Amino acid sequence: MSSKLFKHTHPYEPFLLPKATKLIVGTLPPPRFTTGELKPQDVDFCYGSCNGQLWPILDKIFDLGLKYETTNKAVEQRKRFLIENKIGVCDIVESAEREKIDASDLGMQNVVLRDLVGYLQKYPNIRTLLFTGGNSKNGPEYFFRRQLKEHDLKLKVVSNEVPRIHHLELPLDSDLSVLGQSRTVKTVSLTAPSGAANRAVGSLQAYKDLKNKNPDFNTLDFRVMQYRKFF
Repeated sequence: MSSKLFKHTHPYEPFLLPKATKLIVGTLPPPRFTTGELKPQDVDFCYGSCNGQLWPILDKIFDLGLKYETTNKAVEQRKRFLIENKIGVCDIVESAEREKIDASDLGMQNVVLRDLVGYLQKYPNIRTLLFTGGNSKNGPEYFFRRQLKEHDLKLKVVSNEVPRIHHLELPLDSDLSVLGQSRTVKTVSLTAPSGAANRAVGSLQAYKDLKNKNPDFNTLDFRVMQYRKFF
């Protein structure tokens, strides 16, 4: 007899869509954000897990002096940064089911997606999607490609080096089947800001070369260097 699946729903609505020029796109925060059982160093906001590296990376790039605690002040600091820099957050997964209660993308079943293509149509200021992960199964780029396929749209390769960059020619007409004018949306598939992706970073030749030059260089430094160009 199969055990009951855990319903993993996204606890946060998309943030700052109307004014954003860039969107951070991931999948789901860890299940404890759905159940509300946060750890003391978690922040009750997008990418607030104390194990995640997105905010520590941005903190280093922009010298934000962020707090890492479950307080309103910590949330407001992050919101202020996003608003000032016109960066929105719209994870592509609305909900999923899991047999094992963890944060792995591969463990997601019966995934319900947010209509990211529809959001791009609705909010013309958005010019760049920053995926917090690549095209591996159940990653944000993987799901976005699946949505594009439904509209007969495709990503065009600009650079196949990590982080991979693509362009999407998005029709301006709300009826995506109508041929006419389009706007270009850039997508950047960043190295995932998670501890689980550290092994992948360690295997990159670019990382190995930098580590050889400076033994103190670590996987967080590598991401700071990578993310800086796009934020």
